[in-house]
Amino acid sequence: MFKDRIEAGKQLAKRLKKYKSKTPIVLAIPRGGVVVGKELAKVLNCPLDVIVTKKIGAPGNPELAIGAVGPDGTVVLNQELAPRTGADKKYISEEKKVKSEEVKRRMRAFRKGKKPLNLTGKTVILTDDGIATGATVEAAIRWIKTQKPKKLILAVPVSAPDSLAKLIPLADEVVCLNQPYFFAAVGQFYQKFPQTRDEEVIEILKQ
Repeated sequence: MFKDRIEAGKQLAKRLKKYKSKTPIVLAIPRGGVVVGKELAKVLNCPLDVIVTKKIGAPGNPELAIGAVGPDGTVVLNQELAPRTGADKKYISEEKKVKSEEVKRRMRAFRKGKKPLNLTGKTVILTDDGIATGATVEAAIRWIKTQKPKKLILAVPVSAPDSLAKLIPLADEVVCLNQPYFFAAVGQFYQKFPQTRDEEVIEILKQ
């Protein structure tokens, strides 16, 4: 168990020190992932940026992710889970529209007019504070790959084993500190897991 996201980021950074000479770019999924990403960027002495994705929740159960929308509006869908929850084409289409607008709004809010970093030919480290279903991370990975990075590393403090197994083939390398057998939610592996505010994300990115 981690004390908080800062400690998790520091522990994760130790495993990534070999990339310091590669001048990587850390991309963090807001909001909690940005706190982890800050520690990685500090240790690796490299730029930090956000990659905003939004999960698509199941009908009547918004916390259950059946998919996610990426920065370019691309939808990643759990083809097994979505039909079982009653998510039909109309529902998914409506959710895609709503979530895509939310992604754009949050990108503008977080970046404050700054252009996204150029990922072409770069070593990119994608991070979050943990992986539950993996939907938002998969959407992020698929978008990053369209930017043609030299290498894509997925680095997280904790993940559900089955979700990570699905993501491993999509990245060039995966670093995960903990894959507990009994996994209910990311927060159960942190002593302190407060909600990260948008204002905190904006302040971190300013630094």
